[in-house]
Amino acid sequence: MRALSEELTRFRRARKVLELPKTTDPAHLHVLARAHAPDPGPLHVAVNGGTIESKEATTPGTWHWIDIAVPPDQLTAGENVIDLWTDTSAMTGWSLAMEPGHAEPASYASDDEGHTWRNGQMGCLNANRGEYVVRARLAEGEDPAPPAFVNEDLSHAKAKALRARLPAVALTDAPLYERVRAISAWIAGSFEHRGSDRAALYAPWDAETILAWGAAAMGQGGHPTVTMCVHFAVAFVSACQVAGITARCAVTTANVDSGNGHFVSEVWFPSLNKWVMVDPNMDYVVCVGDNLLSLPEVHALGSAIKKHIVYGPGTEYQKQYEHMRLFLENGIESNTCFKYRGLWPRGDLLSNPRFSPPDHGSLNYCETDIVWESRNLHEGFGMFRYFAKDDYFSAAP
Repeated sequence: MRALSEELTRFRRARKVLELPKTTDPAHLHVLARAHAPDPGPLHVAVNGGTIESKEATTPGTWHWIDIAVPPDQLTAGENVIDLWTDTSAMTGWSLAMEPGHAEPASYASDDEGHTWRNGQMGCLNANRGEYVVRARLAEGEDPAPPAFVNEDLSHAKAKALRARLPAVALTDAPLYERVRAISAWIAGSFEHRGSDRAALYAPWDAETILAWGAAAMGQGGHPTVTMCVHFAVAFVSACQVAGITARCAVTTANVDSGNGHFVSEVWFPSLNKWVMVDPNMDYVVCVGDNLLSLPEVHALGSAIKKHIVYGPGTEYQKQYEHMRLFLENGIESNTCFKYRGLWPRGDLLSNPRFSPPDHGSLNYCETDIVWESRNLHEGFGMFRYFAKDDYFSAAP
């Protein structure tokens, strides 16, 4: 979470405790951090009391994953203590990402150079409690099986309230394609895409709140609100589900640390027996002849994607904003943002909001529960825990 992340100094230090099995091969720590300036001084990392790395800033001003190799002889079976700090006295050096929402985090803050520690009143304003985004990958062991998809509870009062707001055609027996395109156009034409470079307050994954905050360009406390591609997809998926249309949120990116990432949707088309990619941010689908394409098929098109994009009326609404015209040209029509794909495995965004992430990166992904394709694991995605083969993603609902 960017707004209440931990700020590191030589006095203020962060500690993450990881329970690990015995390892005989080098492990990798993955740390999500941000350097304030081009030369903030090094980020120091110690494991079990021994300093193993001092990282210099490579991409100042942006959040990115730092990969740190750890010799096996510095790790123990059981608890392993990772400490992070920098040399500045003020909070002008490095920020460490934090995931809130943990009742008893194995993460701790210190204000006295590590003499005393606490796992509450954390973050730069001493008002947060959560886990520092520090993850480890060992050669031993296996990742847990990916979770089964969870659908929305359509009897929930929030589902009924959202259903009342849908475009009329979405609730008719019109062809599925028409209903899906109507919902996509409605969402795309409802609010401006606003990323974390233009606002700091992240909108929650609640469709009606997204629509309201997005239209007003402000949310809690009157602050400018982040409503970006993920919010279009979330609102679309919730709207589809309450209309009786099977849909889910999908993650795409050129690389885990790339600015060319996108968050889209997939809709199950029974007539095609597959998941079809729908982008409710820019209001388009990709179609070759009469064949609506899935995300793998979209990626396989390469640079030919541009001539197969079928835009809707919501596209013109989004193209009034220069940053969206540029993204359309450089990210979508060049097919650079669809190289890797993942799945957000929960669709119960209305009835169980507590399971939605509290923030979302604009240049990288860090959400714990994203399921990535197995091929991604050894291509820079080792900081995640869920991976699955093609049949997981293509399986009928």
